[in-house]
Formats: sequence, structure tokens, C-alpha cells
Amino acid sequence: MRADAVGLRPQHVTAAEEPQRTVRFVMPGGVDDPAAPSGGNVYDRRMCRELPRIGWQVDEHAVPGRWPRPGAGPRAELARVLRESPDGSLVLLDGLVACGVPDVVLPEAGRLRLAVLVHLPLGDETGLAPDVAAELDAAERTTLRSAAAVVAPGAWAARRLVEHHGLDPHRVHTAAPGADVAPLAPGTATGAPALPGPDAGRDGGAPRLLCVASVTPRKGQHLLVEALASVAGLPWTCELVGGTGHDPAYVTRLRELIAGHGLGDRVHLTGPRSGPELNASYAAADLLVLASRTETYGMVATEALARGVPVLATAAGGLPEAVGQAPDGSVPGTLVPPGDPAAFAAALRRWLTEPGERHRSKTAARRRRTALAGWETTSRNLARALEQLRQNPLEAV
Repeated sequence: MRADAVGLRPQHVTAAEEPQRTVRFVMPGGVDDPAAPSGGNVYDRRMCRELPRIGWQVDEHAVPGRWPRPGAGPRAELARVLRESPDGSLVLLDGLVACGVPDVVLPEAGRLRLAVLVHLPLGDETGLAPDVAAELDAAERTTLRSAAAVVAPGAWAARRLVEHHGLDPHRVHTAAPGADVAPLAPGTATGAPALPGPDAGRDGGAPRLLCVASVTPRKGQHLLVEALASVAGLPWTCELVGGTGHDPAYVTRLRELIAGHGLGDRVHLTGPRSGPELNASYAAADLLVLASRTETYGMVATEALARGVPVLATAAGGLPEAVGQAPDGSVPGTLVPPGDPAAFAAALRRWLTEPGERHRSKTAARRRRTALAGWETTSRNLARALEQLRQNPLEAV
């Protein structure tokens, strides 16, 4: 059922008269925008697909607007969606939509069962003016404290929300992103012949590095370029895959930085990719590189590991949780301190020049992929939180 069907529902209908196990999922209007892909959008869409497979009906409501600071029109539309939801309805709100507008959400919190899915705390976005970050942080705190349940995309993110916003830990649930484990590329299965030499990539050419992230200061591509400049004497190429429309000024500075280091023929900003095109990028990669300054989880790390590609990343936020460990305890790559290009460069140099390190990380990545949870696990964890909320008497919510 789409959002436009909500207005046809009589105002006197209550949640008890609707089919059981129904959740209204309110998402940002750009959830399907191919020019602005994000882990949050992928997560939302996967839950819309996976929840029905385990017995839930999902009523989707994508609300256009410049979230989390929308204009009057989007605010009114969100208010309408909430207002026209029957008393006692179970409503799951993407945090990007809900957390910046507590004045819209709070009036309905007493009669609806509201859960907020927080992909990224609003104040954690880099590049915000201090007063804007403080304003969004305060608004988010108000919204989350009023919600009956909060869902975080990982254990680290859940702990941070509890500590930072003073939330009741019993109301905060975890549903980490899943992964689609893909077949390994030919010649990379466990027990395959020895990998190419220290200066060769998967196909025998220069190692192919891949960064998948929206091009923004929070993702740290400028720090990655600085690290790459430190190993310019070694063979490699690097693709920066991600949307370039979030912060055009940053993209311009990044292009200038690449050119200034003479890396224009080796570092390529490809723009956003999805579907088969993104799968091809992962399939061709030898190493995923992420220089993020903060992450609530780091879904691209598990996407790479699902394909047997090791990860070199910062130990920022929930990234260590996403990278995880293989069943034997080995780490499928390397984690370095965030905001330290020198440490990133040293780890990258070691991976590029030491065959033993490359073999270790690739073997660990292949083993780690066998332990990754799928999206069905994510949907069941989310459904568990929703079911608990659905069964609670409204006055106890």
C-alpha cells in the first residue's frame, strides 16, 4: 500500500481493526534516488522487501523534503501521514525524517506506537556549523526520548545513542545490516593457488583499491588521497565510488587535491553506482579502503567482505564491528586510527609491499564472509523490536 492510500482510510478506524503485524514505514523521499545512494536508503528498501517475507505488511510512505531540515510543505506532509494513522498504529520512522522535527512527531507520540530507526545521529554529520549541529542534536534528543522504541544499526551505535541522549537502554534495539554473500571470483576460493606477487592485483595488474562512500568530509576521501600520495611510488589504482551532490565544494577541493598530487590518472571519482555496476566494482577490487571520520556501522565493509575483499579502514565508530573477525579470530584487513593519514599510508604500504600481509588479509576476508549474517537476520531483529512494541498496551508505550 502506498502513501496516497492513507488519505482514503476513515478517521475512525483503529489499529485493532487493521490486519495484524502491520507497520507504517516513513522514509525520506530520496530513498530511491540513484544519484544519492546511501547505506540508510539501502537498509530501508531491504526492510521493505524482507519484512513481508516473514509475515509483516509494510505500508510505505516516502516523504519528499530536504531532511533533516525540511520546509513547510514536507513538514505538513509528515504531519498528515502521522495524523491519519489510526490510533495505536505501529509506525517506523527513518531518523533522517523524524529526528529534526520533534514538534511534528511529539503531538502524535501519545496515541501511536512510534519507533525511530537511526542510521546516523544528525549531529555527527561533518561540515555542519556548530550552532546547526547543536540544534539538530537537541532536536534528535527530544524526538528519541519521546519514541516508544529506537532501533540502531549496530551494537556500537546503540550504546552511543543510550549514552549520548540519555535513553532507556531497554527501549533501544539493534538490527545490524545484513549482507548478500556473493560467489567468489574465479581463483580466489579457499585453497586456491598462491596469490599474485606483491606488486600484482587479483588479475595480475596493479592492485585495485576501491572506496565506496558518498563524497563528503565525513567519509574522509581527502585523508585517503593524502595517504595515497604517500605511496605514489608503488603500483595501484583507486576508484572513489559515491554520490558527488551532497557537498559540491568538498568535491571541488578533492579534485584539486588529486590533481595537486599528480594522481589524476590513478584516482578516479566515478560518481554513484548501484546494482550490476557496483557489483562489478567490488568484483574487480583487491582492497576496500575507507578513511571515514565517523560511522555508525559501515555497511560497505560487509558488502566487500561478502565478496571476499579485505578492508583497510579507520577504527571509527561502528566500523570495527562491521569488519569483525573471521571464525578463527583473524581480522579481515586492517584498522587504523581515524584522522591519521600517516597511519593509513603505513598500513597501505605494508599491504601493497608484503605478500604475507596481503595473503593473510585476503584469507581472513574469505573466512569472514562465511560468518556474515544475511538481511533476513536483520529483518527478524527489527521485527522482534516491532513485535514487542506492537504487543505492549498503548498506555505503557
